[in-house]
Order: sequence, then C-alpha cells, then structure tokens
Amino acid sequence: MRRTNVILFLFLSLFILLSMSASVKCNKTPSSKEFEAQKFPPCAACKILINSFKKGIERTSREKFDGGDSAWEEDKLGSYSKSETRLIEIQEHLCEEVERGKIQCQTLAEELENKIEDWWFNYQQIHPDIYDYICIQQTESCCPKDHFGPQCKPCPGFPDKICNNNGKCKGAGTRKGNGKCSCDKGYEKDDCSECAIGFYESYKDENKLLCSQCHNACDGACKGPGPKNCEKCTEGWHILDGQGCFDIDECLKSDEYCSKNQFCINKEGGYTCLNCDVACDGCTGDGPDMCINCADGYREKNNLCINSDLLGRKQQENVARYATYLGLCTATCIIFQRNIYIASVIGLLVGIYISVSEYMIAHSNVQDTTANVDILGPA
Repeated sequence: MRRTNVILFLFLSLFILLSMSASVKCNKTPSSKEFEAQKFPPCAACKILINSFKKGIERTSREKFDGGDSAWEEDKLGSYSKSETRLIEIQEHLCEEVERGKIQCQTLAEELENKIEDWWFNYQQIHPDIYDYICIQQTESCCPKDHFGPQCKPCPGFPDKICNNNGKCKGAGTRKGNGKCSCDKGYEKDDCSECAIGFYESYKDENKLLCSQCHNACDGACKGPGPKNCEKCTEGWHILDGQGCFDIDECLKSDEYCSKNQFCINKEGGYTCLNCDVACDGCTGDGPDMCINCADGYREKNNLCINSDLLGRKQQENVARYATYLGLCTATCIIFQRNIYIASVIGLLVGIYISVSEYMIAHSNVQDTTANVDILGPA
C-alpha cells in the first residue's frame, strides 16, 4: 500500500512539473532571434526590404550633407548620388535596422541584388519609385494600391469609393485576397452600401453614407436616433404604439428585485440595488435619514438613526464643553472685581475662543454625521 502511494505521489509530482513547464513555455516572450527568424508573405517581405533600402538612401544623404529632395541631391551630391560607391554603402547596411523578419530580409536582398543594381544604374529616371519597380513589376509580389489578386484587379469602387469608403478591400496591394469588402462596423452588403441591423442611416449623399448606432433601448433595427425610433425593445423597456420604447421602472416594485437591506435605483433599461446605510434596518434610499427602521445599536432621533454609543459620548462631551465655558466666564468675573481692564481683555479672548470652538464643532464631520441634531435635547 505504501509503495502504491509513493508511486502515485511521484506520478502527480511529474504531472505538475510538466504542466508548469508547458505553462512557462506558452507564456514565454519571443526572443530577438525568434523575431529575426519570423517570416512574412512575399509582398510584406518585399516592402520591408525596400523600406530598408530607402532608409539607406536617406542615411547616405545625411552623411554627406543635411538632406533634401532628389533635385537637391543631384545638385549637392553630384556624381555620388547615383554612384556605385553609394549603392555599396546602402547594401552593406541593408536590413540592419529590421527587427522582425531580418533573416528573410537579408535572404531576399541577396536574391534581388541584381534587380536592385539594375534599377540603380538604369531605371531610376524611368521608374523613380523603387517599390513599384521591384515589388510590383519585377518580382510581382505586390499590386498597386487598391488592387488585388494575381492579376492585380481593381478593388470594388476603384478609384475613389473603395467599398463606399466604409470598409477595406481584402488583399488590397497584394497578389492575395479575393477583393471582397470587409465592411466597417455598422455597414453591410457586398460594397458596404447599406447600414447593418442595429444602425440607421444618419447621413447620405452621392459620395458618402454615414450609419449611426441605434439607441440601446432598441432590439435590432431602428428608424432613427433615440428610443422613440426603435422597432422592437430590449429587456427593461416596453414599447408603445407610435411612441417607441419607454424605460420600465423596476424600482416601483423594488421588493421583487432588491433584498431587505437594499434600496433600488432605476436606470435606463435596468436597475441597481445598493446597500442601505449601516444605521438602517431596511431603507428607501441612501443615508441614515432614509431608514425604515433603525438597526441594532442605533435609535431614531428627528427622523435620523443615530449610534446610541455616539449619542451618549457626545452628550458627555457637550457637558464637559459647556462646563469649560462656564469656568472661563466665572474666572473672568472674579478677575473683573479686581482689575476691570485685564478682565475686559480676558473676557474678549474667552468670547473669541467660545465662538471659534462652536463654529468648528458645528462644521466638523461628527456634527455632519448627526445632521447637526441637538443631541442634548429631548429624545
């Protein structure tokens, strides 16, 4: 029996270790080498290479002067602008700054070395855009903007209303994809020309369609903004013919929705139950003045549920405070019999002290908690 338990324990330990190992492996952050080994589709890989080449052109311009356009280069860089020396300098650092797909970029650079050199020496004037020349024409990895597929067909709505400007053409710019529209949220149909269910047509002209979301009271379609234009209401709303959706006030029957020591707050399409104040045993709202009954340890005074211990303690504090005031006044009267001037000054200070003390007490948190109730008065 003991041997069986040991075997079972070892088996469970091995299972836990393997699970932890798998978890660590799943949560492992890719290393820089993994990023470098990442592979992209042909068009994306070609773009990465050409972008790196363009950065090389910018870098070699700055190294000679402070940069400029092609005309500036011709004027300032002279023969260097299209020289073999400059091309070699660019190619030596090609793909260095690439983090993702670096190995693929370097491999592609070797494969396209002759085509790049051919463009550099022979076709810069005819085809100033190296991306168009290499990626679209020579390698046929990509398509022109807003074209898709092996034959680079134009996307729906080409040239100025691609998917009615409310979506994206699948495969645009690549030799992949089917050219169908992937509509933005709120739009539908093959060319994104209509509002989807749950949205309404808020603006439309010959060039633009704008769809806005229906009110949250609507269950599905609507004819316009607000709850009055709903064709059907969601839960928490009820519909009136010709008037739309109206919020159901669940708090009218709060006993059915909230527990005894909670109160109900109605909101659009629903409700919220909040806990009563600690002083309450059942309530109709927030605060000790909204109690139906007072909780244990509290008693009602002027429609407030007040902590009984606090009430007694405050009574003692008030008695001590008034006794202090009485003592100060008595001392002032005794001094007054001997020296009227000193007594006047002391009396003034005592008056200021009492006034400031009462003002601070009246605005203290304790007084706020008891709503400035005179707790010395009759219960």
